[in-house]
Amino acid sequence: MIGLLAAARGLRRTEPLTELLGLEFGVRLDQPGQILRDFQTARSLDGRRSAPLTYRFYLSDAVFLAAVSGPQELLYGLADALDRPQFPLYLGRRSCPPVGPVNLGVHDGNLDDALTQWPWLAAEWHRKKAAHRVRLEIIRDARPGEQAIETVPDEPVSFDPAHRQHTWRSVLRGHVDVTNDLAERAGVAEHDPLSLLGG
Repeated sequence: MIGLLAAARGLRRTEPLTELLGLEFGVRLDQPGQILRDFQTARSLDGRRSAPLTYRFYLSDAVFLAAVSGPQELLYGLADALDRPQFPLYLGRRSCPPVGPVNLGVHDGNLDDALTQWPWLAAEWHRKKAAHRVRLEIIRDARPGEQAIETVPDEPVSFDPAHRQHTWRSVLRGHVDVTNDLAERAGVAEHDPLSLLGG
């Protein structure tokens, strides 16, 4: 998320991330998606040299609710930058631009409220297949004094291509249960006149 915000603000990869590192982040997994494997190769224009064969992995059809907490003035600036990004926004790789809105606005309340009370963002087709009660996973930064049981090496210190650095951050996992109103309708047969003809 820091990379996305840095791109929106127009920070170059060699610029410090100090302003963004003080923010608190959390994510709710609204729709798990599927991991896709893509086989890739490349050749020079003259066809003489070829790059190594590689596999790239992508998360397809996933939906996340990401929340950021910090000083109000900074949050409003970030919201404005997301609406008018200085650099193109993408999710991990340039070939993966976000499909839906990336800015849901600045709201009162804390990070936990946002992650537990915001409406479920899963696609309608996904909600129709889900149960009446759905448990959504939440992952957020651990706060000072909280007993974190997991650390992950994904907090960027620098995106500088000459010396890219990440450090460890402590995270907490939790969940929220949501009611799925579409599950009730999923059991009702839809009107399909061609089904009588086997179509």
